[in-house]
Amino acid sequence: MPKSTVTREQIKEYAQLSPFELKNIFIDLAKKAQADQPGHKDKSSVQMLNAGRGNPNWVATGPREAFYALGYFAISESRRVWTADNLGGMPEKAGAGERFDAFVRRHPDLDGVEMLQQCVELAVERFGFDKDEFIHELADCSIGDNYPVPDRIMPHAEKIIQAYVADEMFDKKPPAGNLSLFAVEGGTAAMCYIFDSLMKNGLLKKGDKIALMVPVFTPYLEIPELDTYEFDVTLIEANMFAEHGVREWRYPTEEVAKLEDPEIKLLCLVNPSNPPSLALSQRVANQIKDIVASKNPNLLIVTDDVYGTFVEGFRSIAADLPRNTLLVYSYSKHYGCTGWRLGVIGLNDDNVIDEMIAAFPQEQKDRLDKRYGTLTLEPEKIKFIDRLVADSRQVALNHTAGLSLPQQMMISLFSLFDMTEEGQAYKLKLREIVRRRLDLLLEGAQMKISDDAQRAGYYIEMDLLAEADLEQGPEFAAFLEKNYEPIDPLFRLAEQTGVVLLNGGGFEGPEWSVRASLANLDDLDYLKIGHHLRAIFDDYIAEWKASKA
Repeated sequence: MPKSTVTREQIKEYAQLSPFELKNIFIDLAKKAQADQPGHKDKSSVQMLNAGRGNPNWVATGPREAFYALGYFAISESRRVWTADNLGGMPEKAGAGERFDAFVRRHPDLDGVEMLQQCVELAVERFGFDKDEFIHELADCSIGDNYPVPDRIMPHAEKIIQAYVADEMFDKKPPAGNLSLFAVEGGTAAMCYIFDSLMKNGLLKKGDKIALMVPVFTPYLEIPELDTYEFDVTLIEANMFAEHGVREWRYPTEEVAKLEDPEIKLLCLVNPSNPPSLALSQRVANQIKDIVASKNPNLLIVTDDVYGTFVEGFRSIAADLPRNTLLVYSYSKHYGCTGWRLGVIGLNDDNVIDEMIAAFPQEQKDRLDKRYGTLTLEPEKIKFIDRLVADSRQVALNHTAGLSLPQQMMISLFSLFDMTEEGQAYKLKLREIVRRRLDLLLEGAQMKISDDAQRAGYYIEMDLLAEADLEQGPEFAAFLEKNYEPIDPLFRLAEQTGVVLLNGGGFEGPEWSVRASLANLDDLDYLKIGHHLRAIFDDYIAEWKASKA
């Protein structure tokens, strides 16, 4: 295959972009590759395969059917209160449980009604809910006729999601204490709210030291650089090798030891990682736990655990360090619901954040009392989890804060679905899908990765320079570094084969690494991507050998 038509100077300029912005350049090149093929309107020999974004191509149908069935019941509840042309009333609480049972009996063939009934019965049995109150919350949430009250999260929804987190994020062994939750518009909103409130409350200040476990999802790299924060960032690098030329993507003890610096106030990690897609090892979790116990007791941790369900026996660091950790979880990947914007922030009621705020100098307390003084006569007693809610609406709009009620109801149904046999079977199916796609990609690429039982497999990051050293030796690796830019392979892939991958260097991984999502294309597409990657790699080998002739 020919070299890329994009010059080395242009590639250097493009390398400054965020991977998700650079992706758009690759997409344009891939589209052009399609258009340049004879007969492209019918059957192009170049098929664009965009494995650059992590939006999955699966959806959980069962809980969605339950959602729509609940909608019909909720409308019937509204119409019984006030019946007129296109006009209903607010659902009533008294007798709601009996009316729901009657609705189920009258509509046995309604899609989703069986799953809805199963979820309701499970919730009433597992959590001891009063059926009238629970059914009323579901119906009222479905209608969306009220502001969220409480604004942080609905009471039944919180208990259900707490159990989901205990099951899936804590491996059914939750830490002591209550995990308070704030329902938010996905993991991205959670990130924004957390950084903002930590700053507004003086827990972080502009220029403070923070640490990132890398490679990591790019916003965690880009947000600290904004002029709002300008944090001094320490990178904890997963630079271990399983064997020569094969990256392990694990954190050496000496890297984790950087957290012993008491000036580091915050640690951010994605667990399982993005893009290496590995759950944090217990060895590293234990080391961080020891550091907090002995060297850095007020270290704050933000853990983004969106991919946790893809690892058997996953256990969040929030289970090991509940007092120090803000847990972020999004339902987007597991349930194929990125468009729903569903997530939660969790914080144990016994936490160092509230202790730190209580220990602030009086001048700082006075400032915060003024900030939150319109909410209560005792603003100093507002917990940080509730400050997050207020800050999410500039405090003044706290009375209208909170995730929309239909979204909260959907989170409840997704969580309850997970507690059913069908939900557990669905989870195992997803794990099979991503692992099969990974195997096909590696088969096509003829490349090796480390064996790891804690691999989520939602993404894969492959170090092409390490692969070059493994296959052909250091001379070939040096040739690549000298003659090409690290993202040159990605331009060749897009321009010549229509394949779109992301540059691992943009995630603070090795410059010559590439990142592929294993969630958003059909299974056999990953075999094709692997073949194309192999062909590009073989072109480099041929060019190297030709240069020595």
